[in-house]
Amino acid sequence: MTRALIIVDVQNDFCEGGSLATDGGAETAANISDFIEQNFDHYDFIVATQDWHIDPGSHFSDTPDFVHSWPVHCVAGTDGAQTHPDFDTEQVDAFFIKGQYEAAYSGFEGVLAPEEVVPTGDRDPAEPVPDDDEKLSLDDWLRQNEVDEVQIVGIATDHCVKATALDAVQAGYATSVLVDLTAGVSPDTTEQALEDLEAAGVDLK
Repeated sequence: MTRALIIVDVQNDFCEGGSLATDGGAETAANISDFIEQNFDHYDFIVATQDWHIDPGSHFSDTPDFVHSWPVHCVAGTDGAQTHPDFDTEQVDAFFIKGQYEAAYSGFEGVLAPEEVVPTGDRDPAEPVPDDDEKLSLDDWLRQNEVDEVQIVGIATDHCVKATALDAVQAGYATSVLVDLTAGVSPDTTEQALEDLEAAGVDLK
């Protein structure tokens, strides 16, 4: 099987100090980096997703319900949208940005980021994403590379990790979530998310 690791939304705004912080986010970022360093040769590809909001409508709210609406976060080109500094992106083959004009919880709603916006090196984080006519989805990219198995890590277990894993299963990939390399928003919703994932056929590791 051709295996890919999908790293979901390990971004500054989702870690401690960010506008929509998840407890344990920074630790998860560091743990994912350690895991990649020790296991990168177990994967044919490593990809990552980023929330990259421009005008996501009701997804942003001054009075969020933390279910369907949220405080402003991961605005395109801002520091909050950048990957957390403890997440080493050296081995990442491709980044997929999502949510420019909608909520977009699942990484499968993301499109391939142009190389010049990949958050490595000396790129100016304020530089906007070019508006390319050809936008390659995560699913298209995985299929082009003949991937049939995905393992998923990242933030948050009970939202974007869950949505990405459910879409992966629905798309026909052999799917697992490495639970120790995720961070959830709350214990109750995280527990429910894991139950839902297992019921959908996701392997929890």
